[in-house]
Amino acid sequence: MIADPSAEAQLREKLRKIETLFAGAATAGEKAAVGAAADRIRARLGKAAGSEAPEEIRFSVPDSWSRHLFIALCRRYG
Repeated sequence: MIADPSAEAQLREKLRKIETLFAGAATAGEKAAVGAAADRIRARLGKAAGSEAPEEIRFSVPDSWSRHLFIALCRRYG
């Protein structure tokens, strides 16, 4: 579990960097290695998030294109 908020921020920063590497990977082997690293970081973040109470947030998105974009971002970043 991640008790320190700065440790969680560091993990999130590592995940952002890993996702950038994944987007620029040229070979299937590179994508597999970077994908595995991202999965490990997500698992550690998931353990930390499981210990916190969920927070409900309501968003209002005016048009359908923005709504589709918002949903896609939510799915990507969980």
